Amino acid sequence: MGTLALHEEEWEYVQTLLPLDLEESARATGALLRCRNVPDAAALMRMALAYAVTDLSLKDVAAWATSLQLAEITGPGLFYRFRVAERWLEHVLAEMLAAEVTANAGALPIRLVDATVINGPGDKPVQWRAHVLINPATGGFRRVELTDDSGGEKLSRHVFDPGDVVLGDRAYGTARGLHAVREAEAHAVVRITPRNVRTFDEHRQPIHLAKMEDQVPTLGAVEFQITIPVPPTPTKSHKIWKTSRAIAWIPARAIAGRTRSGEVIWIVTTLDSKQLPALQAMALYRLRWQIELFFKRLKSLLHLDTLPSREGPTAKTWILARLIAVAIAQRLVQPSGPLSPWGYQLHH
Repeated sequence: MGTLALHEEEWEYVQTLLPLDLEESARATGALLRCRNVPDAAALMRMALAYAVTDLSLKDVAAWATSLQLAEITGPGLFYRFRVAERWLEHVLAEMLAAEVTANAGALPIRLVDATVINGPGDKPVQWRAHVLINPATGGFRRVELTDDSGGEKLSRHVFDPGDVVLGDRAYGTARGLHAVREAEAHAVVRITPRNVRTFDEHRQPIHLAKMEDQVPTLGAVEFQITIPVPPTPTKSHKIWKTSRAIAWIPARAIAGRTRSGEVIWIVTTLDSKQLPALQAMALYRLRWQIELFFKRLKSLLHLDTLPSREGPTAKTWILARLIAVAIAQRLVQPSGPLSPWGYQLHH
């Protein structure tokens, strides 16, 4: 991904990649109820992107916009505009991701999920967390949700299409997460920690996977047919639950292999062995590292980890605008993406 160009000669092409309802959505969400000093939504978006992908302060962006006759606005005025623009930027980002052309990795529509921390200046713990779903066939992201530090990583946070195959690390290897995936008629390939997930055989007799590790070969993989009970909604008075209160039982396969150092890795998948043999499941899980590379690109190329203020009213606006810049950039650089031969979208 390269740096987003905001010069006059490039902006008209960038605009073709933005949603067609830019003006209507800006008014509907309250981002641009009055056009005093800001002529239209495109001008507001351009200033938001300038603030997000450059080192300019709000005062500098306002001066830049005035010099281009893009808008006549002060730093405090721009601060107010950005403060009320969060819902609009969320809408624009959602529209852009929904318009992405989906592609399959091989015969299966693979989706990778993970989260990354976005910290501002200071010593305070995590302030923002971006929960991301990407398509490994294109390397681009399809969905993102921003939460504060209380927003946990879980599969139920994402929306899946029927037939999707979802890859996640141990944070996503939970019974509730698997249940959410199956409720969407999708499938999962997730790593688990055996002691954190209750596992049973097909007759609902307990299986202790940790005790099976001596059966895992040095090379290759071994698998077990299992069922996983889904716990009921937790309550303060019932932290420990009986399997008789399970709201569902999920048929699955537990697959184990060893690393070069001998560590046992456990993968659980809801796909059967004909759809995904054991060795292929282990190989498929390695694709999950693509999302780590995606986060590295976000932070090294578009500096997503340089949040100028941790808790200020424009912090979320800055993050959303930068993610919109990422969505624009990934469409510009994907040769298989929804671009015309001219390198931009043709609109009626």
